[in-house]
Amino acid sequence: MGEVLSLIIDHRGKTPKKLGGNWSKNGIPALSAKNIKYGQIVNEKDIKFVSRELYEKWMPEKLEQGDILMTSEAPLGELFYLKSKADYCLSQRLFGLRVNANILDSKFLYYYLFSSVGRRELFRRISGTAAEGIRQSELRQVELIFPEDINEQKRIASILSAFDEKIEVNNKIIKTLEKIAQEIFKQWFIKFRFPGWEKVKFVDSELGKIPEGWEVKKLPEIFDFLEGPGIRNWQYTNSGCRFINIRLIQNNDIDIKSANFISIEEANGKYKHFQLQERDMVVSTSGTLGRSAIVRKEHLPLLLNTSVIRFRPKDKQNYTFMYQILNSDYFKNKLLTMASGSAQPNFGPIHLKQIKLLVPDKKTLDVFNNLVNPIYKRIITIKSENQTLAALRDLLLPKLMSGEVRVII
Repeated sequence: MGEVLSLIIDHRGKTPKKLGGNWSKNGIPALSAKNIKYGQIVNEKDIKFVSRELYEKWMPEKLEQGDILMTSEAPLGELFYLKSKADYCLSQRLFGLRVNANILDSKFLYYYLFSSVGRRELFRRISGTAAEGIRQSELRQVELIFPEDINEQKRIASILSAFDEKIEVNNKIIKTLEKIAQEIFKQWFIKFRFPGWEKVKFVDSELGKIPEGWEVKKLPEIFDFLEGPGIRNWQYTNSGCRFINIRLIQNNDIDIKSANFISIEEANGKYKHFQLQERDMVVSTSGTLGRSAIVRKEHLPLLLNTSVIRFRPKDKQNYTFMYQILNSDYFKNKLLTMASGSAQPNFGPIHLKQIKLLVPDKKTLDVFNNLVNPIYKRIITIKSENQTLAALRDLLLPKLMSGEVRVII
């Protein structure tokens, strides 16, 4: 690696205080290892900022287009490729890698480090027991295998990036659809601007003035929820029934390929009632509270476990209303104010039982579901397509990187 890199940006020990400053409310984003996952920048709400002045001290070497960000530990080897120049501070547990463009294509290196071949070489150099990581001196010794012809490198990278570009387009469509659904929910159930709202009479309630015919109910009256058993002495297997925990809920989806398994006998026996169903929503209960995902058919069979609560509508119909409620600012703020624990806030059924929600009349709910349900069906279909694309890319990746499959024009 040291022979093909022109620069390694390694400011992992730096902090604002060491540089004579502090975090800012806005300015230049400071990325850490927790912000890099699945080739994307994640947990954006948790990103901290520094002033322009502090940024100049922190980053004497600025990031450029084609640079690769790589986590150095906890976990090791998560990657992000900079398709365009961007101002970021690199902070905790994060390297910036820049290739010598005369020797190696940067996108080829990105996919090489993603491949089983590259990851095997990377993990051979790990150090540490509590949190496996890699020092810069060891990173430089990681061995690479690549075609000498840089044009062949680019052709390989081009094939693999075509999958990621399609996934990225799909993700933009998903975000647009989610915004549409959120805006409809906001207009109807927060601002009360639903069809015929001008004629609606309002009455007093414990949640303020509400449309006549609507009700205030406690959350357990409209949603069925179940907390994971939190059992830690699973007999892990390499097949059977996957189980979900908090780390698998990422970017409004479930990282199913990182899930562990238990035997089918255990899953269908003692823990049968913790089996998840298609269209369930799962929500994280500790750490970053309120991260959520919808269970899709290809996730199943899947079992509920630690620090996750499963939700279903009691009427088995109003899924779209439930999704919007559980992702609403109102619900998430309730979780934050009610959560217990200072080091790592968490909530559970005892807190959920206290939450009160405004429930529209059946006619309004039916119209809302008829309007928004097709949006969620499309979102689920696109996420399923993304999972297929990622699986195809991951199948092809090691074959291209090992030379088993060659790209010849």
